[in-house]
Amino acid sequence: MAYTWDNRVAFVVRYLYDIDNNGYLDSHDFQCLALRSCVLEGKGDCSAARLQKYQHIMLSLWEEITQLADFDKDGMITVDEFKQAVKNSCVGKKYDDFPQALKAFIESNFKTIDINQDGVIGIEEFRYDCIQRMVVEEIKVIDDAFSSLLNDDDRKKGGITVSRYQELFAQFLGDTTDSCQAKYLFGPLEI
Repeated sequence: MAYTWDNRVAFVVRYLYDIDNNGYLDSHDFQCLALRSCVLEGKGDCSAARLQKYQHIMLSLWEEITQLADFDKDGMITVDEFKQAVKNSCVGKKYDDFPQALKAFIESNFKTIDINQDGVIGIEEFRYDCIQRMVVEEIKVIDDAFSSLLNDDDRKKGGITVSRYQELFAQFLGDTTDSCQAKYLFGPLEI
């Protein structure tokens, strides 16, 4: 099942953190994430100040993840170690109870998706974010995923605000049911 909790957490490792696609997380991934986030938020621009901000965020995230998930202290975090850390730190919790560095990552991730910086992720931005990570044959599956995330308030606002994104991200990681609404936060998932 593509939307199981195990698959959702594995998706986070594979598509959000494991930038070099070697199957595990290490400090190199988070150095690359800093540069990627800087360039994406700057729409190609990579100012020294923004890069420094993202290097701080990603280094903090890496340090926090290693404390939570590097159980064998080898400097690498496997998908299984990451899943166990998410179980310990996120399952059943609200966004406010998440580890601080993870919250900083979620907020910076929102900024990279909110291309026009209006404070709302609209359908076009959601499509753009999804299509960068996966192979999709038709736009309808992405649009359907976006539509299923929205509540009435989101529809009035024209999409997903940062507070709603935080709530959905917390559900994506913290709700272990296959039917949680946030399972579509990153579009249609593959198994």
